[in-house]
This record gives sequence, C-alpha cells and structure tokens, in this order.
Amino acid sequence: MKSDLYSLICLHDPMEIDVILWKYMDFTKFVSILENSALFFPRADKLGDPFEGSVPRNNISSRPIWHPNLTEKDTIMYGFVIQQIPRFTLINCWHSSNHESEAMWKLYASVDGGIAIRTNLINLIESFKTDEHIHVGQVKYVDYERDSIPEDNSLFPYLYKRKSFEHEREVRAIIQKLPLGIRETELKDGIRNMSTEKINQWLDICENGIHYDIDINHLIQEVVIAHFAPEWLLDLVAQVAKRYRLKAPIHRSHLADSPTW
Repeated sequence: MKSDLYSLICLHDPMEIDVILWKYMDFTKFVSILENSALFFPRADKLGDPFEGSVPRNNISSRPIWHPNLTEKDTIMYGFVIQQIPRFTLINCWHSSNHESEAMWKLYASVDGGIAIRTNLINLIESFKTDEHIHVGQVKYVDYERDSIPEDNSLFPYLYKRKSFEHEREVRAIIQKLPLGIRETELKDGIRNMSTEKINQWLDICENGIHYDIDINHLIQEVVIAHFAPEWLLDLVAQVAKRYRLKAPIHRSHLADSPTW
C-alpha cells in the first residue's frame, strides 16, 4: 500500500478503503478502457456542469473574513483565478453504492445496451500506473444559495456539487495540473499574469482531457451488462474481454431477474 494512500482517501472526509464503486457507460467506452488500459480524465470545464469548480454565493461575502489581507482588487482577482482553474483540473467520476442503480443505468448507459464496471476504492487507487499525484474524495452536496464551502484547498470546489446531483453519490479521482512551465506562485498571483503561449501549449496537449494508465485486472472486479441490453451483448462483451485478457466475471444485471409471486 502506498504510504500516502490514507491521506488521499481522506482528502475530503474519511472513506472506507473497501467502499464499492461503479462506472456506468456504453459499449464503446468500455472497449476504450480495455484498448488503452487507461481511464480518461476529462477537464472539469468539459463535464457539462457550468458550476464545476464554482463556489456558493455565501463564499463571496465570507472572503474578506477568510482572507483579511486581500484588497478589494485582490478579491476580484481571486475570483477570476478560481474561474480559470477548471481548465487545469482533470476528473474521473465514480458512483458509490453497495448495489446497482437503476437511475445510473438510465443516465449513463445507451439505449442499445449499457455496461457497468465494479471496483472498490483501494483497487481504484492501486490500479494507476502513473507518478501523478491523484487525489480521491467523496463529493458533498450542498445548497449553493445558502451554504458555503472551504477555500483553503484548490481541490475542494471539485468535491462539492449542488443538491440536485445528490443521486449521483459521486466519488472523484482528481488531478490538478498547471500549464507547462507555470509555477504555483504564478497561479496565486493571478492567471492574467501567465503567458498566453504557456496556457495555449497546455490546452493543446490537454484539449479535452488525458488518459492515465491502469492495470485493468486490478481495477475491474466485475462487469455487468444492463438489464435492458440485447441478448447478444453479453456474448460480445465476453469475447472482447477475452481478447484483452480481462479476468473479471461478466454477467447480466440482476435487475433482469424475474419476480417471484
């Protein structure tokens, strides 16, 4: 076990290392994981939620208290910097639950058939083959009109979401990367001071996100085929898994079971 593992899973609140995680997807995304032996981390600003990386309204009025040394101009700049950070934040999302979720099937699986992979927190963390510092934490859901969130860590805004998303029960693996050649002190001084050339160079490399290598057999403990998927999909997934030497068991969702009377 990595020496810093516990600090990673306690990034936000303590989590059990064997908590069960699910990723729901269509067939093509499943094949992509196997083909690349990697998980894709999209940029936070590409996830589709305009609130990614933002803070509740109460944070604005609280900033003079939290940061008493900031001038009014500095406070405006602080907000500008926070607004830019989603471009430099990469996120891989999981659903935390002991059981399958009908809602997640409907949200993230295609009509023709979806696939879910099951793992746990420790296997997710240990499956990565990268020297990047990957932070893992559980998302909290708050009222962005009434609540506030901490600002003493640039990762925290990505571990809070609006209550409307509470059904996602999300656990996130997060990597925060500054553009190539940019120092952390420059981020604190304001992204406006950064070289446009440096930022564009980084955005060219990371147009939508980055794949990070994993050990697929350490990560994937089970493959589940959606209950509404056609019969042939189960055989196709089994053939593809064999081609990529995936050892995890494959079966149809228990939601396809017949009721008893």
